This record gives sequence, C-alpha cells and structure tokens, in this order.
Amino acid sequence: MSNQESLSLEIGAWAQAVSITDVPQSVQDQALLNILDAVGIAFASTHYEFATRSIAATVALGSGPRGAIACSERFAVRDQAMLNGILIHGLDFDDTHVPGVIHATASALPTAIAIADDRELSGNDLVLGFLIALEIGARVGTAANGGFHAQGFHPTGLAGAFGAAAAAAKMIGLDAHGIASAQGIVGSLASGSMEFLETGAWTKRLHPGWAAVTGITAAELAKAKFEAPLAIYEGRFGLYASHTPAGHDLKMAAVTADLGTAWELLRVAIKPYAACHFTHACIDIAIELVTDNNLTAADIESVVTIVPSQVVPVVCEPAQAKLTPRSDYDAKFSLPFIVATAITKRRFTLADLSDDCLVDPELLELAAKVSYQNDPNPTFPKYFHGEVIIQTKDGRTLRKREDVNRGADERPLAASEVEAKFRDNLALVAGTDVADRVLNAVMSLPTTKNSRDFVEALRAK
Repeated sequence: MSNQESLSLEIGAWAQAVSITDVPQSVQDQALLNILDAVGIAFASTHYEFATRSIAATVALGSGPRGAIACSERFAVRDQAMLNGILIHGLDFDDTHVPGVIHATASALPTAIAIADDRELSGNDLVLGFLIALEIGARVGTAANGGFHAQGFHPTGLAGAFGAAAAAAKMIGLDAHGIASAQGIVGSLASGSMEFLETGAWTKRLHPGWAAVTGITAAELAKAKFEAPLAIYEGRFGLYASHTPAGHDLKMAAVTADLGTAWELLRVAIKPYAACHFTHACIDIAIELVTDNNLTAADIESVVTIVPSQVVPVVCEPAQAKLTPRSDYDAKFSLPFIVATAITKRRFTLADLSDDCLVDPELLELAAKVSYQNDPNPTFPKYFHGEVIIQTKDGRTLRKREDVNRGADERPLAASEVEAKFRDNLALVAGTDVADRVLNAVMSLPTTKNSRDFVEALRAK
C-alpha cells in the first residue's frame, strides 16, 4: 500500500487545511452546546466518590500549572486531560455519537482544552480542535459498525484516541504527514476494555480521558519525528483487523467520506438521562405509558422491552446481575432497573441512582418483572430505538415504540433544554453565580483571545 492510499494521510491532509472559517455557523453553535453540556456534567461529577478518588490519584501523580474543570488543584497537561475526561464521562450523562457508538465529547474536549490552555491558543482554536477530535473519533467508531463492542472493546477509548491524536497534532502545528504519524502512533496506545460490565467497575470512566492522554502523547512523539505506521487503520495488523471480529462487516469508507462537508457533530446526541444511551427510548416510553394511563407499580403484571440484539450484552445480560445492580454505575447499564424506576417514579435522574434506590424492594420487585426480546426490525446503530409492552393486572396491554431516541439528530434537544440540564448539574455543587460564570465562559469562546482565561473560569475558586 502506498502512502497516498493511507487513510491516516487523508485525515492528515484535511486536518492540516481546515480552519474555523470552513465550519458552518450551525456546527459552531452546536459545538458550544455540547461543550456546555460536558462542562456541566464535570461539575456534577465532583459530587461523587469516584471523582474524589480520581482527583486524589491525579494529585499524587504530581503537580503542574494547568487547571481542571471544577477543581482547585493544578496538574500537568496530560493529567489535566485525563481528569477532565473522567469528570465529563464519569456519570455516563455525556453525549453519544450514535452511529459510532462513542462518547464523542468526553475525549475531544479534554484534548482541545489541554493543548489550547498549554499553548495559550484562542477560543476558536479550542473549538476547532474539539471539532477535529470529535469528527475523526466519530468516523473511526462508525467504520467499525459495532465491531469494537463485539470484540469486547469500548469504542470511546479506541476511536476517541485517534480523534485526539489528529486534533492534538493539528493544534501543535504539525503538517499532514505529522498528523498521520500521530494517528499511527496512537494505534499502539489506544485502549478500552468492556470488562467493567462484569462487576460495574469504574474503569469505563477512565477511557475517554486516557484517549486524550494518548492523543497528546502521540502528537508530541510525531512532532519529534518518531516513526509511525501510516496504514494504522487498514493495515494487516491495523485497528480494524486487530480490534473487530474476523470477517466483521466494516464500513471503512465512513472514515473519510464527505470529510469536511458532512459534520458528525450534528449526529451527536446530548443525553436527557444519566444512564446508558441504549436505554433512553425505553425510559421515555415507560414514563409516557404510565403517565397517560395513570399507572403505578402495583398495577403492573409484566413488562417486555424490545431492543436491538447488539445492546443486549450491555444492558440486559447477564440477566440476574441486571436485576440487582451492585452500584450506581452498574444500575446505569441495567435496563430492568431503569425501566422499573421510570415506571415507579415517572422520571430517571441522578438522585434515582442513590444507594437507597438500589435496594428499594418495590423497585427490585418491579425490575424482576421486566424482560427483553430482540427487535426483529432494528436500525441500530443509526438510532438507539426501543419498544415497551406493559401488561397490567386488570388485563390491558399497553404498547409503544420509539424509532428515534430523543436527543438524536432527528430529535435534538433544544438549546434551552441543554442549558436547563447544565444548570441542574451545577446546582449539585455550586450556586447560580458559578453557573452564570461558566455559562458565559463557554458561550463566549468564539471571542476569547486566550483559552487560559476560559480554563480559569471553569476552575473551582
């Protein structure tokens, strides 16, 4: 294979040439909403033990000059990126690029913040770096066509690393070959095991931050002329050959098709619920059915959820473990628990993941009545669709299907909904004055001369 045929070089040529003026205004506006959403979640994360422990561990790695979101401590550049990624993704409340099945912003934003802060780049430089990282990570995930999950890898950790490498290399001034080299190098650094599902372990929270770390590392190595394989995507031992099942139906064209004209950011869904995105259609349906029919948990005989077969290993199996979540994070990946909560409380919020909720006998009794079937007409991963059938004790059958999950490109959350979510998240840990300050800092990024001012506005004072 010649260098000219390398996908990494195609990406490198695009990333080197693209500027913020090439980005449609609608895409730039949406980018600010995704950034706002991520920052709000990072603040909310500091309310929880995983964040306290993550901050302590990062402090132990050593100090530096850089600030992290909602933190008063300062860190080295890569530690800043790692911690920001943990905080953005730690509640599983962050956005998802639906076709690529990756948490797109969670690795893209920490990468862009770290480089822009360290080099005192403009707010527009930060936004462009964010868009490049998101664009490439999303496309790399899409090309796998579900193959990363099938092989036991978390796409956010894998695909996000390639986006981070491309963006970091662009932001430090590398040319097309240098950006390609950064991708080749990061191919040996990217990771993300799905084994966390077996016990509800915390390791998934680390994946996007680590993707940012590896991307920054790869870019600096590429700058130093560290030699890299250019066929890192399509090569004999490249990403797709080594990280998807043999013979898997890949969509390799998705990596570079319409690059720079079809913006993947517009296919990123901002989450309305703090749970695995695969469950959101069923949450909305369950709430609607019980509200419209004035049902309580005591009225329910049984519940059947109909979901794409691809999501079953993530949110439905192993069945017994899903019926009794062992932690709040475990519960985020339990469709029976989530649907039982939505029926019982007509909502699903961060508060519904407390320790008391996990052992609530009424919830667990209803969760045991929730089963699943494989959807015979799936469109996954284009959309995270779902269907719910409720059988009542008085003999009624209530049924509804949602083909397009709320927040997806055809049903995006309004700017007002994103801001409301942001303010709700900040209210867990800060007052309205902090929320106003942070909101202003995000929305004024296009006119910010020095990204260091933006990062300072996000820190805990």
